[in-house]
Amino acid sequence: MAQPLMPHATASWLVDNTSLSFEQIAEFCGLHILEIQAIADDTAATKLTGRDPVRAHELTQEEIDKGQADPNYKLKILKGPDQVRRTKGPRYTPVSKRQDKPDGIAWIIRNHPEISDGAIGNLIGTTRTTIAAIRDRSHWNIANITPKDPVTLGLCSQRELDAIVAKAAKAAGIEAPVDSRLEGDRAALITELRAEREQAARDAENAGHVETELEARGFEDPFKR
Repeated sequence: MAQPLMPHATASWLVDNTSLSFEQIAEFCGLHILEIQAIADDTAATKLTGRDPVRAHELTQEEIDKGQADPNYKLKILKGPDQVRRTKGPRYTPVSKRQDKPDGIAWIIRNHPEISDGAIGNLIGTTRTTIAAIRDRSHWNIANITPKDPVTLGLCSQRELDAIVAKAAKAAGIEAPVDSRLEGDRAALITELRAEREQAARDAENAGHVETELEARGFEDPFKR
């Protein structure tokens, strides 16, 4: 069921300004009844400023009157206009990561010049103007821009980067590069695991030889009894 935009503030207003039951308020606001009790007892973590759902066009006075007359009545929220959701445009990047964008852009330009400015903008969340300035080295901070992998910087995922690289390569009629950065680490790991298995086999074999020699000398393992 639809809920008010600010459920806690709305609940606070209903508690203070109506005789609706806690159950009715909790159901309408999508909250637990104990939260309503806390609001009523002023024991909530923060003192809430009430929000009038009538003025907010989320509830009518008629609905409130019906609820006050019948404790079992469930309040019906008014359906407001559908909120417009943003589906296009550059992605949002946290403030802490925005200073890393030029480095990520420079890395893509250097390593994948086939990717268009539009694709870079959608991936990193930046403007064509910024990308063009980095391409022609007219960016105001170009002296301090160091190409860095945008995945490492946390500006995008490896899957997202691979997808636009493959798409750009296909459009340009070239073979998409294969990421072999981990192959050295993988080979080293395989070698290490193989060495560990071989060492474990040698240790087991040596332990068997020692046990056989002790038995030959007349020593008995007390744990075998």
